[in-house]
Amino acid sequence: MHLDRNFLLGKAYAIAPYILGLTLNRQLPNGDILSYQIIEVEAYSTDDPACHAYKGRTPRSEVMFGMPGIAYVYMIYGMYYCLNIVCEPEHTPGAVLIRALDNHKANGPGKLCKVLNITKEFNKIDLLNPLSNLWLSQESDYANKSNCIEQSQRIGIKSGLDKPWRFFYKNHPNVSQAKGIKSKNLVIL
Repeated sequence: MHLDRNFLLGKAYAIAPYILGLTLNRQLPNGDILSYQIIEVEAYSTDDPACHAYKGRTPRSEVMFGMPGIAYVYMIYGMYYCLNIVCEPEHTPGAVLIRALDNHKANGPGKLCKVLNITKEFNKIDLLNPLSNLWLSQESDYANKSNCIEQSQRIGIKSGLDKPWRFFYKNHPNVSQAKGIKSKNLVIL
């Protein structure tokens, strides 16, 4: 099912739990389509010191100020790409990092980009356009998922650790293992 752009207009941390259960689709150069459910995400917003746009616009963060539904792809550690979905109203930076998919080889942001062959060329692609080579869809109704979503602080960052903006499916085997981080059940009304 096609997603409406208004779905992504709220604060990134408010939108993030609703991204769980969406399907990330990738059409490979040979025509094959890979589709996996999103099972773990993290939110980053303008008032967050861990957000790439926290100190304002830069060539790297410019895409975060764009239209909701655009991909923000960047490289970490000089060798892994990470895929984010731009959220919040245009000109207000915010994004949701896709941390893991329901594929055991895609249980980390760098690994999922490797599995789907997502590179910097996908930066700024419209993830709500089903005619692109990378798009989001809603394959079924995930409205009643509150009993299986947990939230915790984000992992792999040094600042903004006080924000519980990591959301994931409870007990899913592909969720990132975060040692020493306590989580709690999230109730979505």
